[in-house]
Amino acid sequence: VLVAGIDKLSTFIFHVDKPETPGYTIEVEQVASTTTAEEKIDITSLLAMGDIAHGEKQFKKCKACHSIKQGGGNKIGPALWNVMFRPVGSITDYNYSKALSSYSKEWNWEEMNGFLIKPAKWIPNNKMGFAGLKSEKDRASVILYLNQNSDNPKPLP
Repeated sequence: VLVAGIDKLSTFIFHVDKPETPGYTIEVEQVASTTTAEEKIDITSLLAMGDIAHGEKQFKKCKACHSIKQGGGNKIGPALWNVMFRPVGSITDYNYSKALSSYSKEWNWEEMNGFLIKPAKWIPNNKMGFAGLKSEKDRASVILYLNQNSDNPKPLP
């Protein structure tokens, strides 16, 4: 009885009105975005950051699924010899996802860069399980390395 009485007395003495909405309202200034989802990048400047030797090191992340050797066969992913500037999804003896086989572009500098940033975002519903390369230097280096592994490497833009 004593405990119940103390509870009632303390509730009366220390009464707090509960707000209609719990928490605090924080005023946030709205700022218009200055970038777009598909912001145009300066591919020449990006590729200037790259280094073929660094690209070869970075490509080790890709070797579990892709072959880069001339005449190398497909693995989990398609063979990447001569990949630069060939049509996307064009190796005839590889079973591409519908997303890649219907993507009617070629692997140019910009397409490869966009894909390597985040493959699932660049071409949704493709079956490549790689998260992507966030570092511009890493992407540029891998692109240079892919370009070098070709019968006819393309000149840089």
